[in-house]
Amino acid sequence: MSDVFIIGAGIHPFGRTPSRSGLQQGVYAVRAALAASGLAWRDIQFAFGGSDSAGNADTMVSELGLTGLQFINVANGCATGGSAMLGASSTIKSGEFDLGIAIGFDKHPRGAFDPKPADWGLPDWYGDTGLMLTTQFFAMKIQRYMAAHGISRQTLAAVAEKAYANGALADHAWRREPVDAATILASQMVSDPLTKFMLCSPAEGAVALIFASEQRARALGLPGVRLRAAAVRSRPAGSFEVFSPSLDVARGRSPTMLASQAAFAMAGVGPEEIDVAQLQDTEAGAEIMHIAENGFCADGEQEAWIAEGRTRIDGRLPVNTDGGCLACGEPIGASGLRQVYENYMQLRGLAGARQVPGEPRLGYSHVYGAPGVSAVAIIER
Repeated sequence: MSDVFIIGAGIHPFGRTPSRSGLQQGVYAVRAALAASGLAWRDIQFAFGGSDSAGNADTMVSELGLTGLQFINVANGCATGGSAMLGASSTIKSGEFDLGIAIGFDKHPRGAFDPKPADWGLPDWYGDTGLMLTTQFFAMKIQRYMAAHGISRQTLAAVAEKAYANGALADHAWRREPVDAATILASQMVSDPLTKFMLCSPAEGAVALIFASEQRARALGLPGVRLRAAAVRSRPAGSFEVFSPSLDVARGRSPTMLASQAAFAMAGVGPEEIDVAQLQDTEAGAEIMHIAENGFCADGEQEAWIAEGRTRIDGRLPVNTDGGCLACGEPIGASGLRQVYENYMQLRGLAGARQVPGEPRLGYSHVYGAPGVSAVAIIER
């Protein structure tokens, strides 16, 4: 079974780009990845790609070239990008092909996501109560977590403050101005305890990553990073997830816990060995909960972690070094691949003003989405 390497990466800036469709942003990211690696589209043997609301990824061959390659469309909610990467990795490991690409892109309309209950196997009453509006669900979830584990509103604000500070250093981020904690706390309340600046926004953007077998990467002579692990898991019994119509009395594990444990076992490393992490931060509370769910600390320890600056760029475990979803926005199809792109740049020492010090060796990424799906990847320099 061949090891898998990422040998090229391209990104279209996140935010709003009225002049380009979501699909065109995907094409832009592919061309950027090809240019960075010195490859041509005709060299690519297969592709996995997807978006949530911007069309079928395989139609981009009309602009990139009709080469007859295998192209698989992927749709898995917020885990679309992570699932495309898993498909690319598995294809190379199988030995069928040795050079391929994973693509994620999206272009969402302004305003909150507007999912329909029937599309998620839920009755109309679930939408009538307002629970299809994810801002309300995540607010209730973090309220419960704060009460159980002693997390303060100031810690929520500190997470958002860090995100905007990091985003100001990232060329591809949407929100590129720092916002102080006092302003974050005083901004418009959306769903208690989450204020306007504690929530990410639907957005636009695209990412493409080129994957190769170890033998092909060596033959090409391209610098790359090794994909040590890629895992996707769905919700187990007792988990408390978005679009869940009920909650078991006995709390079970989450899909994030399952994916994280699988990835660590696959990579043969532990949480203490990770040098930089990108964790799903749909809102500030999500980053807090996911630090624990991914095994980096115990529930409740985040209060001290964040107060001591452990998750800042120069901290023990830098988290969301490009500002995460809070600063970049969340184009669903691209978001998971953006995290891996950021780790790729960090491990290659190409992150510029936001570069993590000390030559990071292991990068960890985690994406979470409805109705309880998580994808985790670990890459190594």
